[in-house]
Amino acid sequence: MQEKINKLRQLKILFVEDEEDLLSIISDALTKLQANFVTATNGVKALEVIDANSDIDLIVTDINMPHMNGLELLKELSDKGMKIPVIIMSAHTETEYINKAKEYGVTEYLLKPFDFIKFIDLVASLNVKN
Repeated sequence: MQEKINKLRQLKILFVEDEEDLLSIISDALTKLQANFVTATNGVKALEVIDANSDIDLIVTDINMPHMNGLELLKELSDKGMKIPVIIMSAHTETEYINKAKEYGVTEYLLKPFDFIKFIDLVASLNVKN
C-alpha cells in the first residue's frame, strides 16, 4: 500500500465535488496522505483552477453539480483539447452517464460512497505520470 500512496503523492489531483462534507473528508484524508491536490465545488470553478494550475495530472469529478456538471466539464476540457485523465465519481450508475463520460475518454468510474482504498488502488493502476 505504501508504494501506491507514494505514486499518489507524485500527482497533482483536482477534486471536483459540490458536497462540502464529502469534499472536507476527502481533503482531510489527502492532507494526511501528504498528497498534492486542489479542489473545486463545480465545473466552472474547476475550469478556473485548471487555468491557474497547468500542472494538474488527474481530475476526479462528480457528475451532478450546480452551475456546470461533470459531463459539461468533460465537454469543455475536450473542446479545449485538454487531455487530463479523469475519474468520474458518482452515485449514478445509469448507462447514459457512463456512456457520455466514455465519449470524452473517461474509462474509470468510482461509485459513491467514496472508498479511499479503491481510489488509491485505481490511481496507482493508472498510467498518469512517468
